[in-house]
Amino acid sequence: MHLGMFSSTSLTHCFWITFCHSWCKNSRSLTLDTKDLKIFKVSANGQAAKFELGAQHGFKGSPLEITLPFELSRGQHVIVEVEYETSPSASALQWLSPAQTAGKKHPYLFSQCQATHCRTMVPCQDTPSVKHTYYAQVSVPKELIAVMSAVRDGQEADPTDSSRVIYRFRQPVPMPSYLIALVVGALESREIGPRSRVWSEKEHVDQAAFEFTETETMLKTAESLAGPYVWGQYDLLVLPPSFPYGGMENPCLTFVTPTLLVIAHEISHSWTGNLVTNKTWEHFWLNEGHTVYLERMIGRAMEGEQFRQFKAIGGLKELQEAVHQFGANNAATNLVVNLEGVNPDECFSCVPYEKGFALLYHLEELMGGPEVFMGFVKSYIQMFAYSSVTTEQWKDYLFTYFKDKVDILNKVDWNGWMHTPGMPPFKPHEADIKQLSSHQLIEFLALLLLQDPLPTSHVKRMQEVYKFNSINNSEIRCRWLRLCVKSEWEDAVPLALKMATEQGRMKFTRPLFRDVYNFAKFRDEAVKVFKEHRNEMHSVTAMLVAKDLKVDQSTGL
Repeated sequence: MHLGMFSSTSLTHCFWITFCHSWCKNSRSLTLDTKDLKIFKVSANGQAAKFELGAQHGFKGSPLEITLPFELSRGQHVIVEVEYETSPSASALQWLSPAQTAGKKHPYLFSQCQATHCRTMVPCQDTPSVKHTYYAQVSVPKELIAVMSAVRDGQEADPTDSSRVIYRFRQPVPMPSYLIALVVGALESREIGPRSRVWSEKEHVDQAAFEFTETETMLKTAESLAGPYVWGQYDLLVLPPSFPYGGMENPCLTFVTPTLLVIAHEISHSWTGNLVTNKTWEHFWLNEGHTVYLERMIGRAMEGEQFRQFKAIGGLKELQEAVHQFGANNAATNLVVNLEGVNPDECFSCVPYEKGFALLYHLEELMGGPEVFMGFVKSYIQMFAYSSVTTEQWKDYLFTYFKDKVDILNKVDWNGWMHTPGMPPFKPHEADIKQLSSHQLIEFLALLLLQDPLPTSHVKRMQEVYKFNSINNSEIRCRWLRLCVKSEWEDAVPLALKMATEQGRMKFTRPLFRDVYNFAKFRDEAVKVFKEHRNEMHSVTAMLVAKDLKVDQSTGL
């Protein structure tokens, strides 16, 4: 795959697919997912191939139907080359102007392909059921640096343009398309471990290196629990604040934002999600539930069981709030969801994370404790490594692994857990936490958010005593400002809207906008501020906030 930066809003690519034909006799067709791509030409083994873009299917885009110029024989290798250009509106790509960067001198590009956005950047089989290796060359202006979700494989001057540099990458471990990632910017890096560097704009790189000093310790702890780390390099890239998620587990290059300081979740995805992947997005809980479980087991190993218990309590509170937001009878709160004709982005919530963890925690209690159940998780990873799985495959392996406890597993309300909306059918027992910690402050505020709004006088008094407005911890600050807005303290509204727009993490941006919108006096202000900042937001964030605020996305009204 060769990628060349064409302008400030699009890429031109020359893309190759190499595959070994082994599935049916005399096949001559190949179908790839695309969305908003301009296809110039297609060839197979150097011969021109006929192609046609099919009808547009909403968020799915258009199938690229390729007819090969020859019949294939079993075992034959074929190189299919597609020359194309992306659209300025490609949902996988966010282009930042120099003014939107820390350095203010150079533009910045980053991608986000999960769940179905890779097809706007690369013609591919854009499903987690298909895994592939990849090799890439990226040509960029020489004052910029390119990094990808792959091992860096050298660089050289662009022979066609002396003002540009070509960076090479290789990813030898099979992975799904949603994990292809690209960043181009005025980047610098610092070594933070024997297999890790942190990348950022130079204005933030030293602070980032300080924040992520525990990376190697976490990696080693994860390996002791889940098995060897197979991806070689584990780098971190601190993105500008507009990135819509706290982190993204791209292999070899985890994306994080300034609001995410604990990376155990993204590290855990190196095993659960990247190595063993949900076969379709209906089974997303397999990625996220297991990752939360492993993340908290890392926390247990490093901080103790009380730390894990407290994080579990907090997760349960987040799940309660999500179920309340969706509605207890909304099928979107099922663990296994039906996404027929539904854009997976529209169902994004903490449900697969925390309901999935709750199930695994419940099974841990039934099967004999954390050491016993972690043994199953490690075995599950080894059994399905480099492949994609469904919930039924996971469940079958669970029954096989615990074959001497099938009678207990048969008593689990599987339908209640998997296919019933609302809270889980069983609330796992959680130990009491007696010693106050910073994590407890987060959960204390989360508990208050679940109650009826406090009188305004109460939150004003809390500010006087605890000085919450001066706290910069994003998790605490978001909950505190939401509490104030729900209590209709008018002074908190500009602070809430400022936090909603100065970073782009959906976990914070959406609820802050929603709460201000629900404060009737400031409803118009919430819409006005959103419209002023929507072009700075990631397309997914802008789409979902617009829905929350009932803004017409076609007209902007």
